[in-house]
Amino acid sequence: MFAELNSILNTSPDSFKQGEFILVSDRQTDASFLIHHFLSLYLRAGCKVCFLGLVQSFSHYSAISQRLGVSLTQAREKGQLVFLEGLKESLGVLLQREASKGTRAVDFLRDPSSGLRSLYDFVRDNVRGAVGGGGGEEWGPPVLLVDDLSVVLSLGVSVGAALDFSHYCRATVCSELQGSMVMLVRCEAEEEEEESDDDGSERLLRGLTHQCSLTLQVQGLPTGYCRDIHGQVEVCWRGQCDRQQTQKKLFQYKVHDKGAYFFARGTSSAVL
Repeated sequence: MFAELNSILNTSPDSFKQGEFILVSDRQTDASFLIHHFLSLYLRAGCKVCFLGLVQSFSHYSAISQRLGVSLTQAREKGQLVFLEGLKESLGVLLQREASKGTRAVDFLRDPSSGLRSLYDFVRDNVRGAVGGGGGEEWGPPVLLVDDLSVVLSLGVSVGAALDFSHYCRATVCSELQGSMVMLVRCEAEEEEEESDDDGSERLLRGLTHQCSLTLQVQGLPTGYCRDIHGQVEVCWRGQCDRQQTQKKLFQYKVHDKGAYFFARGTSSAVL
């Protein structure tokens, strides 16, 4: 969990906005450090977290979270964390194992044209189970984390199906249960190519941007590589109605072993 980012977003484990959909995106750099930040933030806040890890193993997330002072193993054993290990589940489908031996959340791999209904059902069942569940500890508002949604496009799922999945998850998690959502989307194209590019991830990003309440867009430095500054983050608070104006702020950042530093653009001596 990064204290400086919490200050920028005016949030903390003791005080965070409910019903929020946070969209994280990256372009020619890696924004996964923000997923680790939000994972540790919501676990420290006592929320019930449903994490769709579609691109990395549980051990990968666990090792990084350990450096941030959070044990994913303990959280999962206590029932606070539900982790879908997409790589392992996908392997079972590709090897034609019986569906009864595991979750049906990745059934879309058998027929991508059917959409992400099975994945939504997995999310719905787990986040609703976090509210008013019997026995065990009581957790705070449910949280859905997705790393990263754009990977389903390479598996044959359409942009429309991915947007439908996000829409229904937002209706359930954010509206019905007053929880929070954080999704990561990766875009490979240069920003200046975005208008003419017909890449699915670009269309997915534009569609999700209309659904979310907060965006964090991570990019490399326009001046190129710098040893002391790894990139920049544009934070955009989107108005929830026509009368509210969108607010944007730009920060530069540097990731280190146990966190990240954030600088208002132009305040770091490393980059002018």
